This record gives sequence, C-alpha cells and structure tokens, in this order.
Amino acid sequence: MKIAIVGTGYVGLVTGTCFAETGNTVTCIDIDINKVNKLSNGEITIFEPGLEKIFLRNLKEKRLDFTTQLAEGVKDAQIIFLALPTPPGEDGSADLKYVLGVAGELGKIIQPDQYKVIVDKSTVPVGTAEKVTNAIIESSKKLMPAGKDLGTAGAFDVVSNPEFLREGVAVDDFMKPDRVVIGTSSEKAKKIMQDLYAPFVRQGNPIIFMDVRSAELTKYAANSFLATKISFMNEIAQLCERLNADVDMVRRGIGSDDRIGKRFLFPGIGYGGSCFPKDVHALVNSADEAEYDFKILNAVMAVNEKQRLHLIPKIKQYFNNDIKGKKIALWGLAFKPNTDDVREAPALYIIDELLNEGAVITAYDPEAMMNVKRLIGDKIKYADNQYDCLIDADVLIIATEWNEFRTPDFSRMAQLLKSKAIFDGRNLFDVQTLRDLGFQYESIGRSASILPK
Repeated sequence: MKIAIVGTGYVGLVTGTCFAETGNTVTCIDIDINKVNKLSNGEITIFEPGLEKIFLRNLKEKRLDFTTQLAEGVKDAQIIFLALPTPPGEDGSADLKYVLGVAGELGKIIQPDQYKVIVDKSTVPVGTAEKVTNAIIESSKKLMPAGKDLGTAGAFDVVSNPEFLREGVAVDDFMKPDRVVIGTSSEKAKKIMQDLYAPFVRQGNPIIFMDVRSAELTKYAANSFLATKISFMNEIAQLCERLNADVDMVRRGIGSDDRIGKRFLFPGIGYGGSCFPKDVHALVNSADEAEYDFKILNAVMAVNEKQRLHLIPKIKQYFNNDIKGKKIALWGLAFKPNTDDVREAPALYIIDELLNEGAVITAYDPEAMMNVKRLIGDKIKYADNQYDCLIDADVLIIATEWNEFRTPDFSRMAQLLKSKAIFDGRNLFDVQTLRDLGFQYESIGRSASILPK
C-alpha cells in the first residue's frame, strides 16, 4: 500500500518506518525542513533501540522517503496517518490546532474521485474524528460546486487508530502488537485497515474494531489506568516507610495475583514522559467538560506531583537542611531508560529543587544529556561517564533505571564519592548488600534503608 505519515515525531517516525518494513511505500511529511533533510540523508532524529537499522534499510530500498510538501506527500496515498503533536493547553486539554490545521489543508488537496482513509494516530480526545471530518468537509466546499463537498462525494473516511507504543521497545510493540484498536463505522475503511495490519497480527493477537469515540477513549483509559497503578504503588511505598514494611515484598505478594499482574507495580519517583502526564490530564479535562468529577485521576496526578520530590526531604535531612554548595551527582535524566526523552522527567524536577537550594549538580545519562542541555543549558555540569560524575560528589541520586546503573563497581564508587551516600529513586540495589558495603542508602518504600546508626 501507499501510505502518507503527516508528522515525523516519535510516533510518526516509528509508524512510518515499521509500515515500510512490511513492504509498504511510505512518505513522511513534516514542515521542519532541517529535520526532513536529516532524515532524507539517513540521520535519525530520535533515539529508539532497533529503529535505526530498519530505518536505514527502508530508506536504501526507497520504501521510505521524506518531504515538506503535504500535497506531494499525500497525492498517491491510500491511507493518510495524522501523527501530529497535541500539546496540553493551560487547562490540560489537548490542543488540536495542528491536527485540525492539516485536516483543513487536506480538504483542499483530496480529489473527489480518489478515496482515502484519514487516520488519527495522535492521542486525541473523544470527538476529534468528527472535528477532523468537519474540517475537511468545510475546506473542500470552497473548491467544489455549490452543494458539493468531499463528504457527499464519499471521498474519505476518518478512522481512529490509537498507538500503544512504549518508548524503549516501540519497534517490538509496533511489529508485534498486543492488540490493534481501530475505530470506524465504514466497512470500506475497515477492510483497508484490516489488510494494512494483517502482517502484524499473524500470531493471532486481535484487531479490535469499535466505534470511533470508543477507540479515542481507549487510549486515554489505558494510559490513565497504568498511571493509576504506578501512583497506587507509590502510595503503598509511602505507607511502607511509615509502617516499617518492605514495598518489594508487598509488590511481589500482590503482583502474583493474576487479577492484578506484575507490571507497573514498581515504586519510584513518579511517572513522566510524553504520554502519561498529558493523557491523564486530558482525560480529567474531558471528564470536567462532561460535568463528571474523576476523583481517582485527580488523586493520581496529585500523588505523582508529590512523588517526584520524594527524595528531597531525605537529602535535606542528610545535610542537616543545608544543601547550599553541596556537590550532588545525578545518574539518569531521561524519564525512563532506553530513550532520550526528557519530557516531564522526574530528574528535571529534582534538579530544579536542588538548584533552588544552592546545590551544585553533575549529571550523567547515556542518551538524554543533549536534550537536557537544550532545556537548561549549563545550570548543571555534564559528565562523560557514570564514574566521572561521582568525582568529589557528596552524594549520588539515581533518577533513571538504565541497565548500566544496576551492577556498578561499588568499590570504585566508594573511592570517588566524598561520602558513601546514595539516594535511589528507582530501587536498583539490594538494601542489605549496600549496608554491608558501608553505604548510607535511601530508596523508596523499603524501611530497611534507614540510615545506619
């Protein structure tokens, strides 16, 4: 099939590359000429494990190309994916200006005799497909005879196809999805989408067809439920610290229940990224517009906001409430491992708080340092590796659970740190092991991590 992807951000680039990998001809469209030039020349613009290899292969095989021209990119496409930003507004609602702006342009481009499926791939609130449909129709009326438009001509259908990609494993998620959700009432669009996704579900995982509004809500509901699990475990961790219990034991005890499951039960310093914070807030906003008070999700957001700074009181206590001038090493800047994405990363909130207290911070992250430097510049120092980060530091904070942080050289760490103190926001290490090595070790929800006497 010939496919157009409008938007070459994280979702657009992964989607376009993976569709090309199954033999489709894909044109990706973006208004950023610098990005388009880089991608056209084989320079990938995001870090995602496994993506570069198939990106370069499909670029070489000419199944994947890039342009800044919308009309050129969608001309021969049977399916047009809208993978555009939907940034949160001041009230938390998803801003649809980019999606609806492109929809209006498509109304001027699509020909009445060339049927196309327009796919909302961006995470969008309920009712967006209807708005996209209306934007295309209203725009097309200006170019067609009176009383005619692309809707009456049956020239297109708008479909909802939410993405469920996890940064760090997005290629595997796309190539072997747990499920594919498609919202449409059009049998014609349904057949095209079924054929498109058939190669990805050969092992029997379902393509779930539903009405458009239910599909739009499914993405928000999924992310909000996962965010709820995380915040619930962070609340349990808070309780464990007060009741002298161990959250790891509690996690194992409840995660063995099939009704609950083991995933998303790891406590830490809160969730971040481009999806969970934005999607939870957007769903609450949709509930508010529907005059429904979504109490659980309001609590989820409040817990997460507080949890980001959970280590700060412990650090201040360690320094007798005087952090000014203290040298702090920080391992991890990305919101999660295997990505360079720092959007809503807990590390950034920790950095802000410590800088306000007068601390001096040196950070290391395998992939995300350039993105942080673009955001905050030289407010902090950046190390070349995880051990250089520790030189002359008073304490170490761990904010991201990169694999290379899991089994470090503790003897080397003890030599480099001024004092053997670690504040672990991701519970990477065994508490007793660290205590036996003489470290002062604080983690999340594990009572045994109290500072030794």
